[in-house]
Amino acid sequence: MRRLGLALPFMLLAVLMAFGQDQSALPASATLSRTASLPDLKPDASGKLSQEQMQQLFRVVADKDLENDKRLRDYTYVERDEEHKLDGKGEVKSTEVKTYDVMELYGEQVQRLIEKDDKPLDQKDAAKEEEKIQKVIDKRKNESEGDRKKREEKEEKDREESRKFVREVADAYNFTLVGTELVGGREAWVIEGEPRPGFVPKLKESKYLSKFRGRVWIDKNDLQLAKMDVECLDTISWGLFLARFHKGSRFMLEQTRVNDEVWLPLHVTAKIDVRLALLKNFDVNLEQTYRDYKKFRATAKIVSVGDVKP
Repeated sequence: MRRLGLALPFMLLAVLMAFGQDQSALPASATLSRTASLPDLKPDASGKLSQEQMQQLFRVVADKDLENDKRLRDYTYVERDEEHKLDGKGEVKSTEVKTYDVMELYGEQVQRLIEKDDKPLDQKDAAKEEEKIQKVIDKRKNESEGDRKKREEKEEKDREESRKFVREVADAYNFTLVGTELVGGREAWVIEGEPRPGFVPKLKESKYLSKFRGRVWIDKNDLQLAKMDVECLDTISWGLFLARFHKGSRFMLEQTRVNDEVWLPLHVTAKIDVRLALLKNFDVNLEQTYRDYKKFRATAKIVSVGDVKP
């Protein structure tokens, strides 16, 4: 789903999901899991939470995020990506729009391009997309038990790495409850996170944490992330081709409650100033919208494209 290549800030802010709740104000219906107990998250007089509270909180947050990820696999949806490339004066010089059907096939999330610039694909391009989907189906249908096991083990390893990252965020920031606001007509806590001076990262990915600050809005009834706003505080570089995100790059996300069971992305925007290797800088405004979440019935049968009758 998150195709913008913004995994770091999204991971960072995804774990700021439930800060600053007053224990006495939590509804009795706000359940976390069958085994998890609600941590004491009452802030002190200055509106801050202790490191012990942060550790308790992140265990809950990790469980919630993992549960949302699992339930997303039961849904199909439509994703619309709009990219505006800017010139040196900040004016739009070109725009590209792509719309996808997104689905889960044999445990793999697959995107099928259905529109370009809000117009349906021509017959040739549509056929290429169907061929791409067919290749995924064939690959998964013929996957050996050994390959399937390796893939699932890798996925679990990746999830565990994410959990470790989540826990380290508690040491990287000072958090402050700044108030409450309405998001999508629902009341949410507003929490700010600022880099903690002297933070020493344990994980490779965590070294970037001090380069971001952010604000999150947490739905008070469901204890879920409703909205987030992340800002890059300094230039960061990574990757084989030395991609650089510059100071001022910004990422925003709004989520929505679907079927009274899961919280999923509704709207994402990003303003990015990037330099790739020795290429010149380029500025891009990105916007993603998500709609038509539909639950994929467990009884549905996945068939080859050629087996579908008109």
